[in-house]
Parts: sequence; structure tokens; C-alpha cells
Amino acid sequence: MYAIFLTGTAGAGKSLLTSVLKTWYSDKGATTIAVNLDPGAFSLPYHPDVDVRNHIDLESIMGSHKLGPNGALIFAADMISTRLPEIQEQVNELNPEYVIFDTPGQIELFAYRQSGPYFVENFVCETRSSIFLFDSTLVSNASNYVSIALLASSLQLRLKIPQIAVLSKSDIVGDHLKKLLGWSEDSSKLEDALVEEKNGVEYVLSSEIHKNLIKSDFSYELIPISSVTQDGLIELSAMLSRILRGGEEANN
Repeated sequence: MYAIFLTGTAGAGKSLLTSVLKTWYSDKGATTIAVNLDPGAFSLPYHPDVDVRNHIDLESIMGSHKLGPNGALIFAADMISTRLPEIQEQVNELNPEYVIFDTPGQIELFAYRQSGPYFVENFVCETRSSIFLFDSTLVSNASNYVSIALLASSLQLRLKIPQIAVLSKSDIVGDHLKKLLGWSEDSSKLEDALVEEKNGVEYVLSSEIHKNLIKSDFSYELIPISSVTQDGLIELSAMLSRILRGGEEANN
């Protein structure tokens, strides 16, 4: 069993990519399931095969603990790890080749509290990887790009598993796509863009973060992905195969 955890900021496209990846692997003949780990999800673009909402109910938490929506989400996020045995059992019963985890939209609740990293580490599988989504609508300027890159590196440190960085919604950025990919492929282009923004303290901070990410080998070459056109899925699945299966494709 190979586990794939989708992470990224709220609205980056994790749920839609979960749906697309499930279909992609299933079409190749690999048994694949989707697991929703977001207890606060209102609607999803796929039918989860395993759903944490069946084990954690936000309205019940709000009522029994006298909490508002935000407090209930924090409480629910802390409960995810306590539901690992039930989720593991459900996944094992389905016996998939691939299990795709759609993590909570509030990334800080999953990654920076103890529950999320505990779940990732203790879910029993052969190998695991995460996909971090760089939302193309958020990284349109250089300083924002550096901020999201810092967040991606922080997630990798917290989850302690191989991470693939993708540029989501690549179909909607038009002519900016080439610029964004240029920043990910050539650090000097990103540095030049930071200089051009000329925002004083913001430039100094962004530039130093950028330099330290490169020095620490946390720079990311992004794979442009569109869940609408499915552009980039071949490249993404090839990268996942190298990490999870040592290069063997799902249909081999």
C-alpha cells in the first residue's frame, strides 16, 4: 500500500487533485481510494471511501464542549490521530494499492499540532509521500512565492516524508506560468524579481529567506498541474513512482 498526502493552503486545490489522482490511478488498473481527513469539509468533489467526518462531528463538538466554529476545528484536528486505528482498519479492509489523503484546508491545524504528523508517521503502509500545492493565484509576486516556499519547507520538516512540489491551477495563470516556472528553475530569476519589487524591509527578509532555502537545499522545482485539463499528471505520477515504487509504474 502506497500513501499520498496532499497538503497546501486552503483553496489550493487539494480536494480536486485528490479526485483527479484517484481517477488517474484507477484508470491505470490500480486499486485506489480517497480518504478525507478534513472534519470541517462541507462538500467534496469526490466520494471519500473513508471519511473522518464519520468519526468526528463538528456540531457535536461545538455543542458538547461549548465551542465556536474555530475552537471546534482545533479540537477536531487534535482528534484525528485518535481515530487512526478506525481509519487504518477501514483502509485495510478495502486493501488498496494507493491511498490518497486529502488533508484539512487549515494547514496549520494538521501540520503544526501533534495530531497530523503523528497520523502521517503511524499510518501503516509500504511507503509514503506528500504533495505540496503552490497555489498559482497566491504566488503571483516574488515575495509571496518565497513565503509559500518557506511554508512548503516547514511542512516537509514537520511531516518528515519525501515531498513533491506542484504549481496548482496552472491553467488559469496564462502568460504568468512561464515566469512562475522560471522562478522555480532558476534562483537568480527569483532574486531579480525580488529586487524589482523594491519593498525595503520586505525585500531584505524575502531575499534572506530565499538564500537560506537554497543553502539548505529546500528550493523547489515545481511541476505545473491542472486538475481541469490534467496537464502535468504524467510528470507528477512519474515522480510519485520514483518515490513510492522505485520507478515502477502503477500499471506494470
